[in-house]
Amino acid sequence: MGKKILIIRTSSLGDLVHMLPAISDIAANVPGAQIDWIVEEAFTEIPAWHPAINEVIPVSHRRWRKSWWSAQTRAERASLRKNLAARKYDVVLDMQGLMKSVWLIRQTSGKRHGLNLTSAREPLASFFYDVKHTVKFWQPAVTRQRTLASLAFEYEYSGPPNFGLQSITNNAQTGQYAVIMPSASRPDKLWAESDWRIVFDYLIQNGMHIKLLSGSQEELNRANILVKGYENAEVLPRMSLTEVAHLIAGSRIMVGLDSGLTHLSAGLGRPTIGIYIASTPVRTPLEGSSYTASLGERGSPPSSQTVLAAIDQALSFEPQGTNDTDNNAPAV
Repeated sequence: MGKKILIIRTSSLGDLVHMLPAISDIAANVPGAQIDWIVEEAFTEIPAWHPAINEVIPVSHRRWRKSWWSAQTRAERASLRKNLAARKYDVVLDMQGLMKSVWLIRQTSGKRHGLNLTSAREPLASFFYDVKHTVKFWQPAVTRQRTLASLAFEYEYSGPPNFGLQSITNNAQTGQYAVIMPSASRPDKLWAESDWRIVFDYLIQNGMHIKLLSGSQEELNRANILVKGYENAEVLPRMSLTEVAHLIAGSRIMVGLDSGLTHLSAGLGRPTIGIYIASTPVRTPLEGSSYTASLGERGSPPSSQTVLAAIDQALSFEPQGTNDTDNNAPAV
Protein backbone atom coordinates (compact mmCIF):
# COMPACT_ATOMS: atom_id res chain seq x y z
CA MET A 1 0.00 0.00 0.00
CA GLY A 2 1.26 3.48 -0.85
CA LYS A 3 2.01 6.19 1.65
CA LYS A 4 -0.81 8.29 3.06
CA ILE A 5 0.35 11.88 2.82
CA LEU A 6 -1.11 15.12 4.14
CA ILE A 7 0.04 18.40 2.61
CA ILE A 8 -0.43 21.62 4.58
CA ARG A 9 -0.41 24.77 2.48
CA THR A 10 -3.46 26.89 3.09
CA SER A 11 -2.92 30.06 1.05
CA SER A 12 -2.52 32.28 -0.91
CA LEU A 13 -3.63 31.80 -4.51
CA GLY A 14 -0.20 32.30 -6.09
CA ASP A 15 1.51 30.17 -3.44
CA LEU A 16 -0.92 27.33 -4.10
CA VAL A 17 -0.21 27.49 -7.83
CA HIS A 18 3.51 27.30 -7.03
CA MET A 19 2.77 24.13 -5.04
CA LEU A 20 1.26 22.16 -7.91
CA PRO A 21 4.52 20.98 -9.54
CA ALA A 22 5.66 19.54 -6.19
CA ILE A 23 2.43 17.51 -6.07
CA SER A 24 3.17 16.17 -9.56
CA ASP A 25 6.68 15.23 -8.43
CA ILE A 26 5.41 13.37 -5.38
CA ALA A 27 2.87 11.48 -7.47
CA ALA A 28 5.56 10.52 -10.00
CA ASN A 29 8.15 9.43 -7.42
CA VAL A 30 6.18 7.92 -4.52
CA PRO A 31 4.38 4.82 -5.82
CA GLY A 32 0.74 4.61 -4.76
CA ALA A 33 0.86 7.89 -2.85
CA GLN A 34 -2.50 8.98 -1.47
CA ILE A 35 -2.28 12.75 -1.09
CA ASP A 36 -4.68 14.90 0.90
CA TRP A 37 -4.30 18.69 1.10
CA ILE A 38 -5.46 21.18 3.74
CA VAL A 39 -6.30 24.55 2.17
CA GLU A 40 -8.28 27.70 2.92
CA GLU A 41 -11.96 27.33 2.04
CA ALA A 42 -11.74 30.10 -0.59
CA PHE A 43 -9.10 28.16 -2.54
CA THR A 44 -10.37 24.56 -2.43
CA GLU A 45 -10.80 24.56 -6.22
CA ILE A 46 -7.05 24.79 -6.82
CA PRO A 47 -5.86 21.48 -5.30
CA ALA A 48 -9.02 19.82 -6.66
CA TRP A 49 -7.80 20.57 -10.20
CA HIS A 50 -4.78 18.31 -9.71
CA PRO A 51 -5.41 14.64 -10.60
CA ALA A 52 -3.06 13.37 -7.87
CA ILE A 53 -5.04 14.88 -4.98
CA ASN A 54 -7.20 12.37 -3.15
CA GLU A 55 -9.09 14.72 -0.84
CA VAL A 56 -9.19 18.46 -0.20
CA ILE A 57 -9.70 19.38 3.46
CA PRO A 58 -10.94 22.96 3.90
CA VAL A 59 -9.88 25.20 6.75
CA SER A 60 -11.43 28.60 7.47
CA HIS A 61 -8.66 30.35 9.37
CA ARG A 62 -9.13 33.65 7.52
CA ARG A 63 -12.78 33.75 8.47
CA TRP A 64 -12.31 32.33 11.96
CA ARG A 65 -9.75 34.90 13.07
CA LYS A 66 -12.40 37.63 12.71
CA SER A 67 -14.44 35.98 15.49
CA TRP A 68 -12.13 33.37 16.98
CA TRP A 69 -14.15 32.79 20.16
CA SER A 70 -17.67 32.87 18.75
CA ALA A 71 -19.79 29.77 19.23
CA GLN A 72 -19.85 29.00 15.50
CA THR A 73 -16.09 29.35 15.11
CA ARG A 74 -15.41 27.17 18.17
CA ALA A 75 -17.75 24.51 16.79
CA GLU A 76 -16.11 24.58 13.36
CA ARG A 77 -12.63 24.37 14.87
CA ALA A 78 -13.72 21.42 17.00
CA SER A 79 -15.13 19.68 13.93
CA LEU A 80 -11.85 20.12 12.04
CA ARG A 81 -9.87 18.89 15.04
CA LYS A 82 -12.05 15.76 15.25
CA ASN A 83 -11.72 15.20 11.50
CA LEU A 84 -7.92 15.40 11.60
CA ALA A 85 -7.66 13.26 14.74
CA ALA A 86 -9.52 10.45 12.97
CA ARG A 87 -6.95 10.32 10.17
CA LYS A 88 -3.65 8.43 10.26
CA TYR A 89 -0.95 9.62 7.89
CA ASP A 90 2.51 8.28 7.17
CA VAL A 91 3.83 11.76 6.41
CA VAL A 92 2.45 15.20 7.22
CA LEU A 93 4.33 17.83 5.21
CA ASP A 94 4.01 21.49 6.16
CA MET A 95 4.98 23.41 3.03
CA GLN A 96 4.11 26.80 4.51
CA GLY A 97 6.40 27.16 7.50
CA LEU A 98 4.16 29.52 9.47
CA MET A 99 2.73 29.34 12.97
CA LYS A 100 -0.78 29.13 11.54
CA SER A 101 0.24 25.97 9.68
CA VAL A 102 1.88 24.65 12.87
CA TRP A 103 -1.52 25.08 14.56
CA LEU A 104 -2.82 22.59 12.00
CA ILE A 105 0.11 20.17 12.00
CA ARG A 106 -0.15 19.76 15.78
CA GLN A 107 -3.64 18.31 15.29
CA THR A 108 -2.45 15.61 12.89
CA SER A 109 -1.10 12.10 13.30
CA GLY A 110 2.00 11.11 11.33
CA LYS A 111 5.68 11.96 10.97
CA ARG A 112 5.79 15.73 10.65
CA HIS A 113 8.11 17.28 8.09
CA GLY A 114 8.86 20.95 7.52
CA LEU A 115 11.53 23.60 7.01
CA ASN A 116 14.38 24.06 9.48
CA LEU A 117 15.18 27.14 11.52
CA THR A 118 17.07 28.96 8.77
CA SER A 119 14.66 28.03 5.97
CA ALA A 120 11.21 28.72 7.45
CA ARG A 121 9.58 32.08 6.93
CA GLU A 122 8.66 32.04 10.61
CA PRO A 123 11.62 30.23 12.24
CA LEU A 124 9.69 29.29 15.40
CA ALA A 125 7.59 26.92 13.29
CA SER A 126 10.58 24.62 12.79
CA PHE A 127 10.50 23.52 16.46
CA PHE A 128 7.27 21.61 15.86
CA TYR A 129 8.51 19.23 13.14
CA ASP A 130 9.90 15.72 13.61
CA VAL A 131 12.05 16.04 10.48
CA LYS A 132 13.48 19.39 9.40
CA HIS A 133 14.79 20.22 5.94
CA THR A 134 17.11 22.90 4.60
CA VAL A 135 15.91 24.75 1.50
CA LYS A 136 17.70 27.90 0.35
CA PHE A 137 15.45 30.91 0.86
CA TRP A 138 16.34 33.03 -2.18
CA GLN A 139 15.16 30.60 -4.82
CA PRO A 140 12.09 30.71 -7.04
CA ALA A 141 9.02 29.57 -5.13
CA VAL A 142 8.36 26.61 -7.44
CA THR A 143 11.94 25.40 -6.92
CA ARG A 144 11.66 25.74 -3.14
CA GLN A 145 8.49 23.67 -3.02
CA ARG A 146 9.81 20.99 -5.36
CA THR A 147 13.01 20.79 -3.33
CA LEU A 148 11.21 20.49 0.01
CA ALA A 149 8.98 17.71 -1.31
CA SER A 150 11.97 15.84 -2.77
CA LEU A 151 13.81 16.01 0.56
CA ALA A 152 10.78 14.81 2.51
CA PHE A 153 10.27 11.79 0.26
CA GLU A 154 13.90 11.15 -0.68
CA TYR A 155 13.87 11.43 -4.45
CA GLU A 156 15.52 13.65 -7.03
CA TYR A 157 13.16 15.60 -9.24
CA SER A 158 13.98 16.54 -12.81
CA GLY A 159 12.49 18.25 -15.82
CA PRO A 160 10.34 21.36 -16.14
CA PRO A 161 7.53 21.91 -13.63
CA ASN A 162 4.32 20.04 -14.37
CA PHE A 163 1.40 21.95 -12.84
CA GLY A 164 -1.05 19.08 -13.37
CA LEU A 165 -3.73 21.37 -14.80
CA GLN A 166 -4.96 19.12 -17.60
CA SER A 167 -8.50 19.22 -16.19
CA ILE A 168 -8.48 22.89 -17.22
CA THR A 169 -6.31 22.86 -20.31
CA ASN A 170 -7.63 19.76 -22.05
CA ASN A 171 -9.81 20.75 -25.01
CA ALA A 172 -9.22 24.49 -24.46
CA GLN A 173 -9.48 26.42 -27.71
CA THR A 174 -7.27 29.49 -28.00
CA GLY A 175 -9.19 32.67 -28.85
CA GLN A 176 -8.04 36.08 -30.04
CA TYR A 177 -8.40 37.77 -26.70
CA ALA A 178 -6.05 39.05 -24.02
CA VAL A 179 -6.78 38.67 -20.32
CA ILE A 180 -5.72 41.63 -18.18
CA MET A 181 -5.25 41.60 -14.40
CA PRO A 182 -4.81 45.30 -13.44
CA SER A 183 -5.84 45.03 -9.78
CA ALA A 184 -3.82 44.61 -6.62
CA SER A 185 -4.39 44.53 -2.88
CA ARG A 186 -2.48 47.77 -2.24
CA PRO A 187 -2.20 51.06 -4.12
CA ASP A 188 1.60 50.81 -4.28
CA LYS A 189 1.23 47.69 -6.43
CA LEU A 190 -0.79 49.43 -9.15
CA TRP A 191 0.57 50.33 -12.58
CA ALA A 192 -0.22 53.74 -14.08
CA GLU A 193 -3.48 54.06 -16.03
CA SER A 194 -1.62 55.72 -18.91
CA ASP A 195 0.68 52.70 -19.22
CA TRP A 196 -2.25 50.29 -19.25
CA ARG A 197 -3.89 52.27 -22.05
CA ILE A 198 -0.72 52.05 -24.14
CA VAL A 199 -0.81 48.28 -23.67
CA PHE A 200 -4.52 48.13 -24.58
CA ASP A 201 -3.89 50.11 -27.75
CA TYR A 202 -1.09 47.78 -28.79
CA LEU A 203 -3.04 44.59 -28.11
CA ILE A 204 -6.09 45.88 -30.00
CA GLN A 205 -3.86 46.87 -32.93
CA ASN A 206 -2.71 43.25 -32.95
CA GLY A 207 -6.27 41.96 -33.23
CA MET A 208 -6.92 41.24 -29.59
CA HIS A 209 -10.16 41.69 -27.67
CA ILE A 210 -9.42 42.88 -24.12
CA LYS A 211 -10.97 41.12 -21.10
CA LEU A 212 -10.29 42.65 -17.67
CA LEU A 213 -10.58 40.70 -14.43
CA SER A 214 -11.78 42.26 -11.19
CA GLY A 215 -12.94 41.10 -7.78
CA SER A 216 -13.93 43.72 -5.23
CA GLN A 217 -16.07 46.76 -5.95
CA GLU A 218 -12.95 48.93 -5.84
CA GLU A 219 -11.26 46.72 -8.44
CA LEU A 220 -14.38 46.81 -10.58
CA ASN A 221 -14.46 50.60 -10.45
CA ARG A 222 -10.80 50.85 -11.45
CA ALA A 223 -11.24 48.38 -14.31
CA ASN A 224 -14.21 50.34 -15.65
CA ILE A 225 -12.12 53.52 -15.64
CA LEU A 226 -9.34 51.76 -17.55
CA VAL A 227 -11.62 50.54 -20.36
CA LYS A 228 -13.57 53.78 -20.74
CA GLY A 229 -13.62 54.74 -24.40
CA TYR A 230 -12.60 51.28 -25.68
CA GLU A 231 -15.16 49.42 -27.76
CA ASN A 232 -13.01 46.31 -27.96
CA ALA A 233 -12.56 45.91 -24.20
CA GLU A 234 -14.79 44.64 -21.41
CA VAL A 235 -14.74 44.19 -17.66
CA LEU A 236 -15.81 40.68 -16.72
CA PRO A 237 -18.15 39.94 -13.80
CA ARG A 238 -16.77 38.19 -10.75
CA MET A 239 -16.31 34.48 -11.46
CA SER A 240 -15.25 31.35 -9.63
CA LEU A 241 -11.59 30.36 -9.76
CA THR A 242 -12.43 27.49 -12.09
CA GLU A 243 -14.30 29.79 -14.46
CA VAL A 244 -11.38 32.22 -14.47
CA ALA A 245 -8.95 29.36 -15.10
CA HIS A 246 -10.94 28.21 -18.14
CA LEU A 247 -11.06 31.77 -19.43
CA ILE A 248 -7.29 32.15 -19.11
CA ALA A 249 -6.65 28.73 -20.65
CA GLY A 250 -8.32 29.91 -23.86
CA SER A 251 -6.56 33.28 -24.05
CA ARG A 252 -3.93 34.28 -26.57
CA ILE A 253 -1.97 36.16 -23.91
CA MET A 254 -2.27 37.46 -20.36
CA VAL A 255 -0.79 40.66 -18.98
CA GLY A 256 -1.16 41.24 -15.25
CA LEU A 257 0.30 42.60 -12.08
CA ASP A 258 2.17 40.18 -9.82
CA SER A 259 -0.92 38.31 -8.64
CA GLY A 260 -2.04 34.75 -8.12
CA LEU A 261 -4.08 34.79 -11.33
CA THR A 262 -1.07 35.93 -13.35
CA HIS A 263 0.95 33.02 -11.95
CA LEU A 264 -1.98 30.72 -12.73
CA SER A 265 -1.86 31.89 -16.35
CA ALA A 266 1.81 30.91 -16.60
CA GLY A 267 1.05 27.54 -14.99
CA LEU A 268 -1.71 26.98 -17.54
CA GLY A 269 0.86 27.33 -20.30
CA ARG A 270 -0.33 30.66 -21.65
CA PRO A 271 2.04 33.41 -22.83
CA THR A 272 2.13 35.63 -19.75
CA ILE A 273 3.62 39.02 -18.91
CA GLY A 274 3.96 39.84 -15.21
CA ILE A 275 4.40 43.42 -13.98
CA TYR A 276 6.26 43.68 -10.65
CA ILE A 277 6.06 47.00 -8.79
CA ALA A 278 6.03 46.36 -5.02
CA SER A 279 7.53 42.87 -5.11
CA THR A 280 10.57 41.16 -6.57
CA PRO A 281 10.51 38.46 -9.26
CA VAL A 282 13.61 36.84 -7.75
CA ARG A 283 11.53 34.63 -5.44
CA THR A 284 8.28 34.50 -7.40
CA PRO A 285 9.04 34.64 -11.13
CA LEU A 286 6.43 33.46 -13.59
CA GLU A 287 7.00 29.82 -14.53
CA GLY A 288 5.24 27.81 -17.18
CA SER A 289 5.61 25.94 -20.45
CA SER A 290 5.02 28.95 -22.72
CA TYR A 291 6.61 32.38 -23.02
CA THR A 292 6.78 34.30 -19.74
CA ALA A 293 8.32 37.64 -18.78
CA SER A 294 8.64 38.84 -15.17
CA LEU A 295 9.23 42.58 -15.55
CA GLY A 296 10.13 45.23 -13.00
CA GLU A 297 11.34 45.16 -9.43
CA ARG A 298 10.26 46.42 -6.03
CA GLY A 299 10.16 50.22 -6.33
CA SER A 300 11.06 50.14 -10.02
CA PRO A 301 8.07 49.35 -12.27
CA PRO A 302 8.71 48.47 -15.91
CA SER A 303 8.02 51.09 -18.58
CA SER A 304 5.17 50.61 -21.02
CA GLN A 305 7.74 50.17 -23.80
CA THR A 306 9.41 47.32 -21.91
CA VAL A 307 6.04 45.61 -21.52
CA LEU A 308 5.21 46.16 -25.21
CA ALA A 309 8.51 44.56 -26.23
CA ALA A 310 7.67 41.49 -24.13
CA ILE A 311 4.15 41.34 -25.58
CA ASP A 312 5.63 41.50 -29.08
CA GLN A 313 7.85 38.51 -28.29
CA ALA A 314 4.92 36.59 -26.78
CA LEU A 315 2.70 37.23 -29.81
CA SER A 316 5.48 36.16 -32.17
CA PHE A 317 5.19 32.65 -30.78
CA GLU A 318 2.92 30.41 -32.83
CA PRO A 319 -0.35 29.91 -30.90
CA GLN A 320 -0.67 26.34 -29.65
CA GLY A 321 -3.62 24.51 -28.17
CA THR A 322 -3.13 24.30 -24.44
CA ASN A 323 -3.53 20.52 -24.58
CA ASP A 324 -0.15 20.39 -26.34
CA THR A 325 1.76 21.77 -23.34
CA ASP A 326 3.95 19.90 -20.91
CA ASN A 327 1.42 20.67 -18.19
CA ASN A 328 -0.80 17.96 -19.60
CA ALA A 329 1.68 15.16 -19.17
CA PRO A 330 0.17 12.55 -16.85
CA ALA A 331 0.72 13.53 -13.23
CA VAL A 332 0.57 9.98 -11.94
